[in-house]
Amino acid sequence: VQLQASGGGLVQAGGSLRLSCAASGRTFSWYGWFRQAPGKEREFVAVIRWNGSRSYYANSVKDRFIISRDNSKNTVYLQMNSLKPEDTAVYYCAARGPYYSDKGPTDLGEYNYWGQGTQVTVSS
Repeated sequence: VQLQASGGGLVQAGGSLRLSCAASGRTFSWYGWFRQAPGKEREFVAVIRWNGSRSYYANSVKDRFIISRDNSKNTVYLQMNSLKPEDTAVYYCAARGPYYSDKGPTDLGEYNYWGQGTQVTVSS
């Protein structure tokens, strides 16, 4: 089982990037994105159920980021718009099986599988 994140890069403030996370080996019930800025703890960004019926965002990215899923490719995306310098971080995708709440898992410890991370740098 592997999660492969890609799509990071350097962008100016106000710009956009789309991250991808391709899963191989199995499918999961929930897919999440987290990020970790230098000197900070890894934090929740967004989560989506496998069929797209539920999604949830951190307040800091709500209305700017969109999480989506392509089941035919077993891939989850994070469309990031109106990027800010404070969005600079390494972004990680994660996945897990069934979860008890429709809101979806938002804590690190609730995920079983992690991708390797992709760097996003937003310049001012």
